[in-house]
Amino acid sequence: MLIRHRGAEPTVHESAYVAPNASLVGRIVVGPRARIMYGAVLDAEGSSVEVGESCVVAEHAVLRASAIGDEERPVRLADHVFVGPHATVLGCTVERCCYLAANVTVLHGARLGPGASIAVGALVHARTFVPDGFFVPPHTLAAGDPARVVTPDQREEAAAAVRDAGFAAAAFGVSADWEDRPRRYEAATEARSAEFAAHRDDEPLTPGTP
Repeated sequence: MLIRHRGAEPTVHESAYVAPNASLVGRIVVGPRARIMYGAVLDAEGSSVEVGESCVVAEHAVLRASAIGDEERPVRLADHVFVGPHATVLGCTVERCCYLAANVTVLHGARLGPGASIAVGALVHARTFVPDGFFVPPHTLAAGDPARVVTPDQREEAAAAVRDAGFAAAAFGVSADWEDRPRRYEAATEARSAEFAAHRDDEPLTPGTP
């Protein structure tokens, strides 16, 4: 389904394929021979999403941009990027020939260099730079610039990496203290609720809609 959002509507190259139950919302550009598969959601919010040539966005993946936080966060997939099933890609840049496996999450302000590989269930945190050709192992956390990989058993290191990433500021424009989680999460939901309110005016498009 193609949806006009904030006055902008998706543009899909004639050689691309968008599954009938995928949702493209707002300022979305889908390039030549790209494939947007069943149940995928591409949501531009107040920014934009670009999908390059011959990209694959697999089943139930979510690509969401944002215009709140410390700066606008579009989603940019360069050519020949694979985004696996149930992956979540938020406000980040993915350079050419990257591979994002099933259940991967890439957060706001991250950048993946060409040929980077993010294995099943891994998380690339906010503002992280994954170098060219770098491999992030399954079910690990990559954080920092350049990325440092933290394994699930490294609890203290993981907490420090998440704190230092400044996720709340990057994603929600929230600057509450790290230790004050209730206040931070309250502010985060308020910010996202306000952003998502614009969907009340969305207009589903049908073929031939002017």
